[in-house]
Amino acid sequence: MLISKFKFFLLITAFAAGVSTYSFSGTKESGDEINKKDMDTTVSPAVDFFEYADGTWLKNTEIPAAFSGWGSFYVLRDNNLNKIKGILAELGTKTDYPKGSSEQFVGDFYYTGMDSANIEKQGFKPIEKDLAEVNSIVDLKGFYKELVYIQLGYSNPLFAFGSGADAKNSKQNIGQIEQSGLGLPDRDYYLKNDDNTKTIRDKYVSLIKESFVLIGYDADKAANAANSILALETQLAKASMSRVDQRDPQKIYHKMTVKELVSLSPDFEWNDYFTLTGVPEPGDINVAEPDFIKEISNVVKTTPVETLKEYLKWNIIRSAAPYLSDAFVQANFEFYGKALNGTKEMQPRWKRVLGTIDGRIGMELGKLFVKQYFPPNAKQRAMELVHNLMASLKVRIENLQWMSPATKEMAKEKLAAFTVKIGYPDKWKDYTGLDINRESYFGNILSASIFETKKDLAKIGKPVDKTEWGMTPQTVNAYYNPQNNEIVFPAGILQPPFFDKDADDAINYGGIGAVIGHEMTHGFDDEGRQFDADGNMKDWWTAQDGEKFDQRAERIVNQFDNFKAVDTLNVNGHLTEGENIADLGGINVSFDAFKNTEEFKSGNPIEGFTPAQRFFLSYANIWKIKDRPERLKLRVKVDPHSPEHYRVIGPLSNTPAFWDAFNVKPGDPMRMPDDKLVNIW
Repeated sequence: MLISKFKFFLLITAFAAGVSTYSFSGTKESGDEINKKDMDTTVSPAVDFFEYADGTWLKNTEIPAAFSGWGSFYVLRDNNLNKIKGILAELGTKTDYPKGSSEQFVGDFYYTGMDSANIEKQGFKPIEKDLAEVNSIVDLKGFYKELVYIQLGYSNPLFAFGSGADAKNSKQNIGQIEQSGLGLPDRDYYLKNDDNTKTIRDKYVSLIKESFVLIGYDADKAANAANSILALETQLAKASMSRVDQRDPQKIYHKMTVKELVSLSPDFEWNDYFTLTGVPEPGDINVAEPDFIKEISNVVKTTPVETLKEYLKWNIIRSAAPYLSDAFVQANFEFYGKALNGTKEMQPRWKRVLGTIDGRIGMELGKLFVKQYFPPNAKQRAMELVHNLMASLKVRIENLQWMSPATKEMAKEKLAAFTVKIGYPDKWKDYTGLDINRESYFGNILSASIFETKKDLAKIGKPVDKTEWGMTPQTVNAYYNPQNNEIVFPAGILQPPFFDKDADDAINYGGIGAVIGHEMTHGFDDEGRQFDADGNMKDWWTAQDGEKFDQRAERIVNQFDNFKAVDTLNVNGHLTEGENIADLGGINVSFDAFKNTEEFKSGNPIEGFTPAQRFFLSYANIWKIKDRPERLKLRVKVDPHSPEHYRVIGPLSNTPAFWDAFNVKPGDPMRMPDDKLVNIW
């Protein structure tokens, strides 16, 4: 699915291989108990609960050199990688696994990725032929041919084209076109001129220069190429829609015929393009950002062919660099790892290779992972929690004072229609037709990319397969998909500190319970509420209830706008609005469900904490994360999730149950004043 409206529990975008994206940890490996040594009890829980719960850990923990951050998600993801590495070790050197089996796919892919001597010997030979094809372009006809090929196997220069559910007919896949084509993480890196942004932009130009020298350009020619590429990407950035605007489903839905698309962007040969992609008659297409696609017409009309060629070459080099010889890998890491994320050194090769395999044939890894590490009783216990939280959210909806009965009924209908996916798919992804062998690492990567893109394009005009998963089972994350109206919890996150089938209820409800409640609430956040029970973008709210929701949501925007993320940069309340609503809802829904447990009803302390206190400490424990300053600066621009400090103190300051648990009084920093209190779900 190209146009993804998935709402993840954690999304920290990585821009280069070797940059870890997910995280978590504490000093106890099990994570099933509150570790008092991690707390800083010199800080009052009524002043800063994040520092109270995690402060000593934050002071004493150093971020490992190979990471841009460290903590809960990072540790769990790292543990999963070690488990997968162990599985591969068990496979040994055996090479006679049946062709197309998970063992053959994963084993051969891993073998080529670990063959560093051959990779180093090859240099940039794996992409030499494709670069030569681009170099042979003499006119726009040749440009379109190479553009399509690069979109199939490498990246998305100019724009992205693929399939996705029609936002107003969720059972049907249609073609989707969206803005793309930038080598920097966000349009603001091209348009703003503060010192940090200018430094990043200058380093990006240096990366382009160095990369072109590595493929044989002299210094002057490489500099000219870099400057022309930056100018072209800046032109695209100026036409790009902001991340905040892209969060509004209404603003990125513009279904049109091919004829209307041609009229919108007349100097781009759309009919030739669709024929080359293998979808000569795509039917209706959603053009997410019409102004951007309109500018694409101007780009191909006014940009010299030689500049377009350099731009395509850069897309090949940039996409392939992490998988080529060390010179390319290091240059890529220096910018995308060090400059953007603050990472001090690269991950070891085996981790980078497993990350690549996970991104290309991750479901084959998943089969091996769940077979060994996800027992059926874990799935059953997690499903029980989901059902308990659904019941809790239903009651909360019924008791909302600000919502009319008519809208409540529609909300309960949507909740009842949730599809719940836990652990791993019932139907595994089919890789028939994909050839993975022991000949070439990059060859396997390119083959898998082309296979996946063609598989995606083939969905256009066909019914949506709602059994598909948008994450692999080993992923440490969770998501809500509004067009399937589904909540999904991979096996990877159903482990300590989030979930332990043997832990007491406070730990699980404060951990995975808050995650489950978070994803459920996404169905009713500022974006999710625009989709009905069937996953169609449809206004099912009364006008008055919609206004009340917006007024309440604006309070959480204002609250987070005032949080300082790093240096002079504040959290973007509008960019993070949906996630902040989901965090607050997740805590409330999970705590209400927890109140029905025998542990809560007993009131008996465990390890010196009441059940309620233990619940909130467990919640703070899952956000025990530190980021490097460079990473935080990047996240403020691109991440719809707030920094972890504020994912704790923000929602808890709006939670009366937390106030009661820790005796937080009016006027304390961890208690929002009544006139600013956020109360939505």
